[in-house]
Amino acid sequence: MSIPHGGEYIPCDIVTKLTDVGPRITDTDWYLDRLYNFAGDLHLNVLKANYSRYVVDLNRAPDNKSLYPRQNVTELVPTSTFAEEPLYFEETKPDKAEIHRRLKTYWLPYHDKITDVLSDIKKEYGYVVLFDCHSIKSVVPRFFQGTLPDFNLGTSSGESCAASLRDTLATTLSEDTEHSLAVDGRFKGGYITRHYGDPAHNIHAFQLELSLAAYMNEEPAMFWQEDLAEKVRPTLKRMLESALSWRPKGY
Repeated sequence: MSIPHGGEYIPCDIVTKLTDVGPRITDTDWYLDRLYNFAGDLHLNVLKANYSRYVVDLNRAPDNKSLYPRQNVTELVPTSTFAEEPLYFEETKPDKAEIHRRLKTYWLPYHDKITDVLSDIKKEYGYVVLFDCHSIKSVVPRFFQGTLPDFNLGTSSGESCAASLRDTLATTLSEDTEHSLAVDGRFKGGYITRHYGDPAHNIHAFQLELSLAAYMNEEPAMFWQEDLAEKVRPTLKRMLESALSWRPKGY
């Protein structure tokens, strides 16, 4: 279980270069470790970022290649918020050398850890399932029109995991009639899902982009709502239990 956008820390040498909106870290995937507080009971390996996505986006390609060509996206080192507010002054924008430094210092260790854990699990069991865990505000005009469904399951259009796993996850999520579902819709999976998902070699990856509205108050202020979390958490647990009980063909 990977939580690449849950980090909140921005080093001093970076935060001093940001505009006033930067330290607010408004685009954080808030409280996902709190929401998935049952992960330990399921004996999941959980990797959560410490650093904010404003330092470097762990779910972007190292060459900054767009995951969604011809659509408005943020970069490997974001220069604006989801609301298109500038994160840097013109004179403090990170240059190529600074981007490379952040890639080496912050991006690479996270991905080295993913690689190591996937390798260890696959050696032990013969296959591995990677869950990339995300959340986002329900309304972000920069990325999509209207209101986002609650559950947004992404499997890179079926390329990052076995079809049977995708169907199992989708069926489990669809049984929750109080929350809406999209499968490989606007969010098909980011770099982590697409890069590591290799079902031909028994590495199966999927992403869930969860609407913040499913477990938080969004407007006029963002804050945790336990009553909402209690309603959505059982479905999330069942989703991961179904992933744990699933087996690739031949296992």
